[in-house]
Amino acid sequence: MDRTMTTPVNVVDVAFELDMSLGESPVWSAEDQVLYWVDINRGHVYAWSPDSRQAPRRHDFEHTIGCVALTGEGLLVATAPGLTHLALPSGERRELGTPNPEWGRDQGNRFNDGRCDPAGRFWVGTLNPESGGASLYRLEDERLVATKLELRISNGLAFSPDGRWLYHTDSPSRQVMRHAFDAATGEIGVGEVWVDLAAHDLPGVPDGAAVDRDGHYWSALYGGGQVARFDPEGRLVAQYPVPCPNPTMVAFGGADLRTLYITTATQDMDEEALRRHPLAGSLLALEVATPGLAEPRLTRR
Repeated sequence: MDRTMTTPVNVVDVAFELDMSLGESPVWSAEDQVLYWVDINRGHVYAWSPDSRQAPRRHDFEHTIGCVALTGEGLLVATAPGLTHLALPSGERRELGTPNPEWGRDQGNRFNDGRCDPAGRFWVGTLNPESGGASLYRLEDERLVATKLELRISNGLAFSPDGRWLYHTDSPSRQVMRHAFDAATGEIGVGEVWVDLAAHDLPGVPDGAAVDRDGHYWSALYGGGQVARFDPEGRLVAQYPVPCPNPTMVAFGGADLRTLYITTATQDMDEEALRRHPLAGSLLALEVATPGLAEPRLTRR
């Protein structure tokens, strides 16, 4: 029996209570046993060791931060103007000379969701919710190469355990696309609709995601108040309500990679909504039966 199909709805706990505006990009370092994540709107990078029983450490940046990825000595930080390396634990910053191709344009599209692929290659998307014009990029030789164009909110980036598929969503479409993926070259095939939230009568839009060891895709449904799990064929197999309307992204962590961490947001919530959902903006956690995959580090540029 699939244990998660009978998991009680109240198993989502508070890992750490916060008031993040737009928590995002949780990344677990299996080597350090530390969870990293960001508050996009406030330019904060958090680092937290669950076993320490201490509050998360915080690094503040001048600009918004779309996402972070693990490197050999710290984090790759996708700030709005471009990529920066954050050395840890010193906190020293070094600009990498890789600008955001869209930040200098009139629309000034900031970075959004991103991560490293199984080969250690960094991917990152941008967003332009009103009129489109955002893209998904792949880092090659210190420059960002566009792989998908005319997006509104690049999101939901993840890779199948066997390395055959890249998953991605343009959130307002409410569809998750599946692309054939060549890990050796970083090339992707033409996308096909793999998950359609409307077909499952699911609320919200697909936001950040992660894939477990069995190839199931866990998607935070922003505005939908839940995390949805889809099997490798794109079938909905489980739903996990969370105590706030806007979960943003998930990541597997813990010593056995069986803790699903969930970032959340308070942006766009009025005072009444915040009173009804006091845990909005906090870091949440859900214990799961199937472990996730260790997050790759940046090894190729």
